[in-house]
Amino acid sequence: MGSSLPPKEANLFKLIAKSYETKQYKKGLKAADQILKKFPEHGETLAMKGLTLNCMDSKAEAYELVRKGLKNDLKSHVCWHVYGLLYRSDREYREAIKCYRNALRIDPENIQILRDLSLLQAQMRDLGGYVETCRTLLTLKPNHRNYWIAFAIAHHLNKEPSKAVDILIAYEGTLEEDYPPDNERYEHSEMLLYKISLLEEAGDLEKALEELNNKLVKIVDKLGAKEIQASLLLKLHRYKEAEKSYVNLLEINSENHRYHEGLKKSLGISVENGTEGVDTVTKLTDLYSDLQRKYPKSVAMKRIPLDFLEIGSFRSAVDEYMRPLLRKGVPSLFSDLKSLYSQPGKAHVLEEILLGYESSLRMNGSFPGSTEQEPPSTLLWTLFLLGQHFDRRHAFDKALQKINEAILHTPTVIDLYLMKGRIFKHAGDALAAAALADEARSMDLADRFLNSECVKRMLQADQVEQAEKTASLFTKDGDQHNNLYDMQCMWYELASGDSYYRQGLLGKALKKYLAVEKHYADMVEDQFDFHTYCIRKMTLRAYVHMLRFQDHLHSHRFFHQAAISAIRCYLRLFDSPPKSAAEEEEAAMRGMAPAEKKKLRQKQRKEAARAKKQEAEEKLKEEEAAFSSSNKGGKKGSQPPKTADTDPDGEKLLQVEDPLGEATKYLKLLQDHSSEVLETHLLAFEIYMRKKKYLLALQALKRQLKLGLESPDVHRCIIRFFNDVDNLPPPSTDSGKLVNSVIELERSCFKSIESKTLLQANESFLNMNKDSLRHRAAAAEVLFLLAPEQKSTAVEILESSVCSHSAGGGEIAEGVPSWGLKDCCLVYDIFSNTLKDLDAASRWKSRCADLFPFSTFFNGVKSSATCGSENYTYCRKMQASQPPGPLAANGHLPDFSALKIIS
Repeated sequence: MGSSLPPKEANLFKLIAKSYETKQYKKGLKAADQILKKFPEHGETLAMKGLTLNCMDSKAEAYELVRKGLKNDLKSHVCWHVYGLLYRSDREYREAIKCYRNALRIDPENIQILRDLSLLQAQMRDLGGYVETCRTLLTLKPNHRNYWIAFAIAHHLNKEPSKAVDILIAYEGTLEEDYPPDNERYEHSEMLLYKISLLEEAGDLEKALEELNNKLVKIVDKLGAKEIQASLLLKLHRYKEAEKSYVNLLEINSENHRYHEGLKKSLGISVENGTEGVDTVTKLTDLYSDLQRKYPKSVAMKRIPLDFLEIGSFRSAVDEYMRPLLRKGVPSLFSDLKSLYSQPGKAHVLEEILLGYESSLRMNGSFPGSTEQEPPSTLLWTLFLLGQHFDRRHAFDKALQKINEAILHTPTVIDLYLMKGRIFKHAGDALAAAALADEARSMDLADRFLNSECVKRMLQADQVEQAEKTASLFTKDGDQHNNLYDMQCMWYELASGDSYYRQGLLGKALKKYLAVEKHYADMVEDQFDFHTYCIRKMTLRAYVHMLRFQDHLHSHRFFHQAAISAIRCYLRLFDSPPKSAAEEEEAAMRGMAPAEKKKLRQKQRKEAARAKKQEAEEKLKEEEAAFSSSNKGGKKGSQPPKTADTDPDGEKLLQVEDPLGEATKYLKLLQDHSSEVLETHLLAFEIYMRKKKYLLALQALKRQLKLGLESPDVHRCIIRFFNDVDNLPPPSTDSGKLVNSVIELERSCFKSIESKTLLQANESFLNMNKDSLRHRAAAAEVLFLLAPEQKSTAVEILESSVCSHSAGGGEIAEGVPSWGLKDCCLVYDIFSNTLKDLDAASRWKSRCADLFPFSTFFNGVKSSATCGSENYTYCRKMQASQPPGPLAANGHLPDFSALKIIS
C-alpha cells in the first residue's frame, strides 16, 4: 500500500489506513489531502479518500474519487479492494465479489482480500467459491485455527459433512496431547460437539457415539452431551440404553417435554396426534402412574396424561390437575388446557367439572367431595376459567356472565378486564374490546404488556391515532414511529397496516407492510457480522443453525403476512389506479366560475411555494446536522441524525408505475419460501390473470389443487380461469395457438369440470357442499359470473343457507350458530358489491344481527354500536351500587344467578 510514494507520503498513506480502521475520518482526510497536494493523480490515495468520505455519508463524491483512483491505477489491488469495500457498504455484494476477484488477480495471496471475499461468499451462499477461498486461506496460514474451522464449515454448508469431519480430525492432529489449556476449554468443547454433530449428520452414528464417549472428559456442556448421547442411542435402536439415559435426564429436569418424548420412543410407545390405540394408552397410563409416584411434584407428569387418557380416566385426572392450580390462582391455566378442546368429548367434561366447582364453591366454599375450605380467590379463578371456556366454545353470553361475576367478586384483578375484552373481540365488538383493554391498562400504567395489549385492541378497532399516542408512552422521547421501527416492532406495523387497509388508506398501509419487509432484509444483512465472530468464539453449532434459519427466514409468519397484504394493496392499486394531481385538479375545477378558478390557482401556487420553502429549510437542517456529526469524527457515543420522513402518508408508494411488477417481487419470495401455503398460489393466480399470463395462472391452479382440493377459493379460481379462457378470441399467432393447446391438454387434470359445462360443475359443487356457508357463497358468486341473468337464483342460494347447531363436546356449544362471523361478513360483501342487491344485503344484516348480537359490523342488539361505547363499565357501576358486605358468612360470593348481567 502506497509503495509508489516517497517515504514521507508513504507514512501518510499508512496513517490514512490506520485512521480509517480507528474511525478517525477527519484525520484520515487531512493526511490524504496532504498527499494529493503533491501527487494529485495517485490512485490509491484517491481511493482511500473516497472510502473515508463514504463513511461520512458523502457517497456520490466517494464513488467519484474511487473510480478516478481506479482509472489512474488499474493494476493496484488496493484500488480494487477499496472499490469492493465501497460496494459492500451499499450491500451490492455481487459487484463487491467481482472487485475482490480482480484484486486477487493482481495479488492472489493477499490474506485480507481473501478473508473479505470468503465473508461475502458465505453471505451470498456461494458455497463452491467459499470452499475454494477457505482452502487458499488455510494453505497460506496453516497454523491459524480459524482457517481450519472455516474450511470445515465451508464443506459442511456445501453438504459434505464427511469431508468436514476429516478436516477437524486433521486439525486435532496438530494439537498437543494436553490441549486445551484452561482458557480455551469452552472453545475446544464446542468444536468437539460440532464434530459429533457432523458425524451424526453424515450418518455415522456409531462413530459419533464413540467420539462422544471418548471425549466426554473434555466436553464442558455436560447436560448437552447427555442429551446428544440419549438421542444417538435412540437412533441406533439401542432402546434399553436410551431408556436409561432419558430416565437420568428426567431426574435432572422432569418438566422437559423432549425428555418425555424420548422416553416414550425408547419404550416403543408411538404417539401420533392423539390417535393412540388401546394398548398404547394402557402402556402410557402405566408409565405415567410410575413416574407420578417417582416425581409427585412434577407438573408435566400430571399434564401429559391428559392428552391420551380416555374420557373415564380423563375426568378424574383433569379434576386432580386443575384443583391446586385454581387454588393458587394461575391465570395461564386455560392456555395449558386449550389443546384438549380439539379432542372429542373432553371439552364437555371440562365444562361439567368447572360448573360443579362453581356450584360447590358457592354453596359450601369447597370443591366437590371435599370438606376443606377454599380461599375466596378460588371461586374467582374458577369463574375466570369458565369465562375462557365459554368464550372458546363461542357461547359469548355465558362467557360474559361468568367474567362479570368475577369482576363483581374482585374488581381489582387486571386479567379479568383483559379476558372480557378478548371475549368482546371474538364476539365481533372491537370497540368494546379496545375500551376494556384501556381500562386494564389504566389499572397499571407501568406494565408494558398491558400497554401493548391495549394498542393492539385499539388498532383492531381502527383507532389508529389513539393507538399511536398510547404506544408513545413506552417509546423513547415519545417518538413512537422511529422507535417502533428501530425496535422492529412488527406486530404493531402489521396491525396498523391492516387498520389502514380496512380504511382504504393504501399508501399508509403499504408503508407499514414494506417496513416489515425491510426488517427481514436487515435481518439477512445482520448475519454478515457473525461470519467471523462465531468462528472466532467457536459457537459453531449455533452458527450453522443460524445460517440455516436465515435460508428459510422469509417463511416466517410475519413476513408471510406482510407480503400477502402488500400484494393485495398492489392488486387494488392496479384495479383502481389513484388519480393524478392534474386529474384531481381538473375534477375540482369542473363547474367552477372563472373567478373561482383563478382564486383556486393562486391558492395552489402559494401552497406550492410554501411547501418548497419548508422542504428547503428541512434539507438545510439535515445538512447542518450531518456536518456537525461528521466533525465529531468517530468519537464514542456520536450517533447519526435521524432523517425526516418525507412521505409520512405513503403517497409516493401509490404512484408506482407497475403495481403488478411490484407485487410479483413479493410473490417470488412467497413461492420460494411459502409454497406449502394455499394463499400463496391464490395470489399468484390473481396476479397472472391480470397479466394475461394464462400458463402461469394454470400452474398456480394446479398447485392450488394439491393443497386445497375442497376449498371454495380454489373452485372460484378454476371456474373463472376456464370461463376467461373460453371467452378469449381465437388466437392469431403460433404462440397463442400453442398456449391454447396446452390449456386443453391440462383441462383433464381438473376432475371437477371434466365432461361438464362450467354451470354443471358449479351446481355439482353446490350439491356436495350444501351445509357450508363459505362453499354456498362461492357457488353463488360463480353462478352470477357465469350467468348474470340468474342473479335471483344466486341470492336464493345464500338466503336458503341453514345455520346448523353443534351439541355435546364439539367446539361450539349447543344453541350457538356454527357460522363464523367472518363468513357472514363475506356473504354480506357478496350481496352488496358482487350481486349489488341492497335489499338482500339488508335482510342478511338483520338475520346476522340476531345471530351475532355483539357484532358491531351487523349492529347487533348488544354491541357497543347499539348500546354505547361505555357499556363495558356496567360491572363497575353494579359493583358500586351493591350494599356493603356482599360476601356470605364463610367469606364467599353469594349466588348471583338471579342477577341479570347484560354488559
